[in-house]
Amino acid sequence: MDTSIKTISKNLLAGDRRALARAISIVEAGGPAASHLVKELFPHTGRAHLVGVTGAPGVGKSTLVDALITEMRRFDLKLGVLAVDPSSPFTGGAILGDRIRMQGHTLDKRVFMRSMANRGHAGGIAVATFDAVRMLDAAGCDVVIIETVGVGQSELAITEAADTTVLVVMPGSGDDVQAIKSGIMEIGDIFVVNKGDLAGANKTATEIIQSMELVNGACPGWRPPVHVATAETGQGIQEIWASIKEHKAYLDSSGQLKSRREAKIEAELEDLVAWLAKENLKESLTRSQHVQKVLARVVKQETDPHSAAKDLIQELFSRQQTGRKR
Repeated sequence: MDTSIKTISKNLLAGDRRALARAISIVEAGGPAASHLVKELFPHTGRAHLVGVTGAPGVGKSTLVDALITEMRRFDLKLGVLAVDPSSPFTGGAILGDRIRMQGHTLDKRVFMRSMANRGHAGGIAVATFDAVRMLDAAGCDVVIIETVGVGQSELAITEAADTTVLVVMPGSGDDVQAIKSGIMEIGDIFVVNKGDLAGANKTATEIIQSMELVNGACPGWRPPVHVATAETGQGIQEIWASIKEHKAYLDSSGQLKSRREAKIEAELEDLVAWLAKENLKESLTRSQHVQKVLARVVKQETDPHSAAKDLIQELFSRQQTGRKR
């Protein structure tokens, strides 16, 4: 293993913020260095409580996260914040529009914030997010907050990464029946009607409570609380944090934390296998004669795409096992 990976790991575990930043950059870039770093630090993970904050654009997620950070710091907790942003179509990097709402905590050495690009991942969660969370966990964060892009059904993907999911809406967010149909109502462990100073906030909260009678929640045996809050003024934030702690205690006592994390590992492995296959295919498109031949056969309609895909899967896995390049 590269000695620099050993050094980064050692310094990260010792609380070096620069090592943590470097570690997240490595896992975000992927490749062998990322794999070695995860392997080195994986035994030091599993302690942090992972809180996902999601919701449609414009509901005030970043402002709410900022307020939650302020509340959690009252208890001297060490916090990590990952904001998964849309990817720039030109650079592939994160578009950091909402991060300015959290700048009040940049000088706090017990808060580490990082924006990551989702790189077009359909679920709104970058593949590297799982590993970035591990870096924060290994660095000793008590709570890791993951704020997602929050566009349509991509909100569902947050359940793959978080222990507790906070779903944020705003007054007049739309037809609650449509929300049920899209599956969004089923993912929230805690609901927050933000911008509670606007007209209709209590009505929206009531509609959510009524809607939950018709769906199966994400956490069996747990009835999701519904809070009305105004993140800009801090109203309702203490109650939200209290519910997050209560949900964590429920997960621990009921044994559901273990089952949830097992499900997350399964989801992560699916993403990793799919991502590795995609990366190998990209490489093979330029290097593998076999892949080029299969591509040409599809173009000439000598074979169909489904049969070609099965052929390529066998080729890619065979090449991975033997180390051969055709």
